[in-house]
Amino acid sequence: MSNASQLRDSTQIVLPRAALEGLEPRLDDEFTVSVFPDGEDRCRIIGSPVEIKEASEFLARHGVTVR
Repeated sequence: MSNASQLRDSTQIVLPRAALEGLEPRLDDEFTVSVFPDGEDRCRIIGSPVEIKEASEFLARHGVTVR
């Protein structure tokens, strides 16, 4: 059975806001995700596990490290 942190990790990405600079419009266009501010310098990308996986791959291809 999955625990809450595993489910949360598969449905969101938390990044420094600066990491998305210039990529957020393409991320919104290509994937069904929502981007929310999370504090002053971070953002939270939320979506289904499939969309988050694909968005993570997209970000990695554009030099953004996703953990």
